[in-house]
Amino acid sequence: MLADAGGNALIRAFQGYSAEIPGEYLNKLAGPGRYMAHSRTAMTFPSHRAALLLLALATAQPALAEATATPPAPAAELQDAINKMYPTLVRIYVVMEEGMDGRMRKLQGSGSGAIISAEGHVLTNHHVAGRGTRFVCSLSNREEVDATLVGTDALADLAILKLDLSTRRLKDQPLAVASFGDSDKLKVGDTVLAMGSPGGLSQSITRGIVANTEMIVPKHQISMTLDGESVGELVRWIGHDAVIYPGNSGGPLVNPAGEIVGVNEVGIASLGGAIPSNLAKKVAAELIEKGSVTRSWIGLEVQPLLRSMDDEKGALVASVWKDSPAAKAGIKPGDFITNYNGTVLPDCHAAEDLPTFNAMVLGTVPGTKVTLSGKRDGKPQTWELTTVVREATMGKEDELREWGFTARDFTTVAALEKFRDSKDGVLVDTVRGGGPSSEAKPPLRGSDVIVRVGGKVVKNRAELQQVTKDLTQGASEPKPVLVEFERDGQQLATVVKVGTAKDPVRPRLADKAYLGAATQVITDELSTALGIPGKKGVRVIGLAPDSPAKKAGLKEGDLLLKLDGKVINARRPEDAEVLPELILAYPTDASVELEGIRDGQPQKWSVSLAKRPIDDSELNEHKDELFEFTARQLSTSQRDRLKEQQGEEPAGVSVLKVEPSGWAALGGLAIEDTILTIDGTPTNDIDTLKTKLNSLRETKPRSVVFGIRRGPRTQFLEIEPRW
Repeated sequence: MLADAGGNALIRAFQGYSAEIPGEYLNKLAGPGRYMAHSRTAMTFPSHRAALLLLALATAQPALAEATATPPAPAAELQDAINKMYPTLVRIYVVMEEGMDGRMRKLQGSGSGAIISAEGHVLTNHHVAGRGTRFVCSLSNREEVDATLVGTDALADLAILKLDLSTRRLKDQPLAVASFGDSDKLKVGDTVLAMGSPGGLSQSITRGIVANTEMIVPKHQISMTLDGESVGELVRWIGHDAVIYPGNSGGPLVNPAGEIVGVNEVGIASLGGAIPSNLAKKVAAELIEKGSVTRSWIGLEVQPLLRSMDDEKGALVASVWKDSPAAKAGIKPGDFITNYNGTVLPDCHAAEDLPTFNAMVLGTVPGTKVTLSGKRDGKPQTWELTTVVREATMGKEDELREWGFTARDFTTVAALEKFRDSKDGVLVDTVRGGGPSSEAKPPLRGSDVIVRVGGKVVKNRAELQQVTKDLTQGASEPKPVLVEFERDGQQLATVVKVGTAKDPVRPRLADKAYLGAATQVITDELSTALGIPGKKGVRVIGLAPDSPAKKAGLKEGDLLLKLDGKVINARRPEDAEVLPELILAYPTDASVELEGIRDGQPQKWSVSLAKRPIDDSELNEHKDELFEFTARQLSTSQRDRLKEQQGEEPAGVSVLKVEPSGWAALGGLAIEDTILTIDGTPTNDIDTLKTKLNSLRETKPRSVVFGIRRGPRTQFLEIEPRW
């Protein structure tokens, strides 16, 4: 079972079995360095060995938890720990963004954390907060406080939020602050408490014991990555059986003294896994101080010794990156490293031993000259090198709407993985179907590298954004431009029409005659049931208010058999357009006579036709790229229906489309809603809607209130875009 920021997305993976992954925040398992993806659709992936893994951040979707025994009442010796730590617990509501299908998709989730400073710093997981754009923290006293992201570290899966204390309701009450304990002192069998907010519910506690102090992802099991960083490369988890649920991510693991000894991150089989507090305390301090963590990189990767290497010592070099410090020092795959700068390595016969060596390298100050000792072909070797700053494995993606894709900058490792000699170029991540890039011939696709646009070299995403701005500034239509890109070592070119299409001008159709009656065909079966066997025609099933048919006295249930003395030749369901087409042949000011039956009696109606109302295809529309929805003037049928339902002239504009996982969708806007007001301003036409939405781009309020009508109800939605 694997779940991540979706919490309820559980992967049950067994040999020869493809597991379905429902939920909101799915792990992109294909290829190295992928992050947990947001998706409302299910996906499958093949698995090779039995595995059970959980990243316990809950989404807004409910989850069904497995039945567990009711835990016993807390022992008296644990009550002080509970009293000390419980007030520091924070429930975190977060809006996250993830590149998918050429857009930055949005997702609401929840996780846990603990207050670790009087200034309001909150310690949690990277997979809870690292991709967040909006944060609201619920304290143990149920205060809801805004927060901002101070810094995040994907490699250790830790992040720091800062409470905005000015938004507190109880400003005079000091914050409870948690303290750290020494995770190195934990022993198997020690009692621990897992604290947090499972499923986004109120702060809760479970109790258990330490089961393992050096737990890692099982060998040959599903690999886990967070923003390209391998989970377990640095961290050896504290395994424990204090039950954790989706939503517990980021919550503290607490000892009987009421101290943080771990930060809960994952579930493996029936055990929880917590990041040791000694690592968390160090990372948190650096994040608070400068917003990021600086580490060293030497450009090699190690693996456990092979089973045939019983007599060898140290770690086996698996990979050496081109032009890295390790490569320049002469280290090669197959070498053994036994000593790092004076510190003897453990004999890495198991994967659990590797984080020890990785921590030595990562913890070195960049720019330090270090000496590595080891063996090659049984002979002693010594290598000297200077460490460099470790970059993130993968650059963060962002959306370029004018192109219809999300893209990333290259990092050193990302460039090396593509066999590139430099970090120049823009890496296409995901492409939107039907967008400018996907419509090019040949189309751009994920993993392409854009190197030139319009003959101009683009080295990174910022340069591409500037080129895009220059291309589209003042343009009323998308602009075609030559794009040169690399794909699988080949140099390709295509033409992309860059830009956003403006709202189309919708020409008025020619005036046609209009009756204003909705009808159904009188089939042979229906005519027999109605007592008029063999008759042809239509039955009235609806009348538009103030329509010619309504004014002429027609009613629902009337049977119309003739038009101006001629039989209405309709007897099959596919003849539904016979009467409308007959009406369209008349002048708009014509008078017609209808003959038919009402309540079994013959009836005639004289109808003065009128001009056809505006067709739906002629209605003004507006697609708002920022709020990610499309609205349209109310159609005649909508206005007629609303007028009849409400008994008054309808107001507002109709929501035609809402982008999945967009800002409007996240705020609750739905198709067929009627937008009545925006921040109190009535929006009775598309021009007013456009003007209001464009003015908000200048003021950039934190939230925008949409007053809507949904069926018989009205309500107010708070939509919070990322400006």
